[in-house]
Amino acid sequence: MVQHNSRQVACQALLRAEKPGDFLEHRLDADPGYRSLSPEDRRLARELASGVLRQRAALDWLIAGRTGGRNQRTEIQAILRLGAYQLFFLDRVPDHAAVHETVELARANGFGAQSGFVNAVLRALTREKAPLREALEALRLKDPATGWSHPKWLVDRWAKTLSPEDLQSLLRWNNTPPRTFARVNRLRTSPADLLARWTSEGVTVVPFDVTWAPSGTLFELESHPPLEGLPSFLEGGFYVQDPSTLLAVEALSVEPGLRVLDLCAAPGGKSFRIAELLAGSGELVATDSSVERRDLILDNSARLGISHIRVAAPETAGDGFDRVLVDAPCSNTGVLRRRVELRWRLQYEEFSRLARLQGSLLDDAAARVRPGGLLVYSTCSIDPEENTAVVETFLKRQPGFALEGTRMAHPVRDGVDGAFCARLRRTP
Repeated sequence: MVQHNSRQVACQALLRAEKPGDFLEHRLDADPGYRSLSPEDRRLARELASGVLRQRAALDWLIAGRTGGRNQRTEIQAILRLGAYQLFFLDRVPDHAAVHETVELARANGFGAQSGFVNAVLRALTREKAPLREALEALRLKDPATGWSHPKWLVDRWAKTLSPEDLQSLLRWNNTPPRTFARVNRLRTSPADLLARWTSEGVTVVPFDVTWAPSGTLFELESHPPLEGLPSFLEGGFYVQDPSTLLAVEALSVEPGLRVLDLCAAPGGKSFRIAELLAGSGELVATDSSVERRDLILDNSARLGISHIRVAAPETAGDGFDRVLVDAPCSNTGVLRRRVELRWRLQYEEFSRLARLQGSLLDDAAARVRPGGLLVYSTCSIDPEENTAVVETFLKRQPGFALEGTRMAHPVRDGVDGAFCARLRRTP
């Protein structure tokens, strides 16, 4: 039996990531080997697996230079990537330890005969580490897709709308581990009380203000024990939520007493903020086509103390709402740094397919808005084909709606995940 340790768990997660299925965080959380690790080793396993996925193309470029470009067996390539990642992107692991542990990983997985090869490749990378780092920096300018480890077609697509400097900034952003943010749940507590509680729980935070949310709403969690064990979390004092997700809620202009529909609600973060703004009055309906995801909304609602919410299938939601939010399924190009393997799964054809789906959802939502009511369309995409183009096409089909404005949060400009929203008013 293979012993469970951080590198072994990361290696198995990387091999599973080569196949279709859930994303890395779900695969790790479902892995008994991962759950058996200490909290510190779990953090290392997650960092290794996610880091290798982010830097995959650059790691393969480094490895190819030491192996003559020869294709390696999938398992050996995964092991080599783990070793090279520790050498070039994880400074807290000494070079000799990275090489030794990777060679042992090869042996533990039944590749003892190849352990000498793994050792030779990693030692060659170690000897040439300084010039290779300089070469990698140059590669990021000359061949950004390889240097920053993104699909070439996607980099070329972004290059049509971004300056070279902004393109470099976006690619760098996508390769930076995401920060964790918490939104204060004012239905349960106040910012001052939550800050005091976090201090007692060993949580270190800093305020994070954005123009589309009141000051004191968001905090960046700099260090903390496991969140799922914190009393402040279990008792609903906060919800983990990126600042960009509140952009669409702000565009809804929610006030107490309104009837509000969140048409694609799961896991519920936007709905929960809407519930807070309704302050127990009016009506809030949150829908999702998946029973499992609707259950997730219910579970989160119970923890956050939100009772004035109806969770339903889309076909039973009703109509005549004052506000309707369509947070549509999208390419997720604004959140690539959170979904580390998504860049390798996304295909060029997805954009046109998603645009058709988004248009269909908007048409459905339009029928549910009362005359004079407000429809907000949002995505976590930074691609115009899913954003402004979808809105423009919708307005041609639906002359009874008028565009009141659009807004985008962009990683390069705003330092948060990417998000887009459009505010559409149904004429009285």
